[in-house]
Amino acid sequence: MMGNTLVLQGIGMATVGLVLVAFWARGPGPAASRLRQAILLLDGVAITIATLLACAALGIACFAGMWQVIARFATETPSIWSEALVRTALIWMGLLGLSVALRTGALVSIDVARRLAGPRLRTGLEAASLAASASLMGVLFWFGWTMAQRVQFQEMAGLEVSISWGYAAIPVGAGFAIIGVLGHFLDSRSEELEAAV
Repeated sequence: MMGNTLVLQGIGMATVGLVLVAFWARGPGPAASRLRQAILLLDGVAITIATLLACAALGIACFAGMWQVIARFATETPSIWSEALVRTALIWMGLLGLSVALRTGALVSIDVARRLAGPRLRTGLEAASLAASASLMGVLFWFGWTMAQRVQFQEMAGLEVSISWGYAAIPVGAGFAIIGVLGHFLDSRSEELEAAV
């Protein structure tokens, strides 16, 4: 219990540090501009990788699901691996897609308050959103990591691989999501708000 308290305190301090770095990178000056450009470059690469991996996971899930239907109804010999692969691929797709949703502002959207607020209040709302999202992703990262380590010797039924491959989606997705939420704070693109009526 004491270990979890220390971890949560560490996540809280890391979140405060992340928010301070984000505010510094958003400020004026050449050093802040270079930091902002470096973070946005990392963000662009990370979100592109996360998007491609999420799309690949969706493709794998579709293929395995199609094979499951074909094997069950066409050959009358159900596949033992396809259901576990579909489930694992969809978990990876969802957790990698989380970073893309956070980057585009589609997940944590407080559009009415954002539209009605003045510049200072809007910045405060964006900082609160950054802190809340980064804190949650930090918790997901840490406990996902420990869970993946804890189950590394268990096997997924049907796939005969370590179940930690499924649980690894939690810390990997959370890591990409932290980069995405930081990128959104520095270069706010609320694409779903632009299309809203």
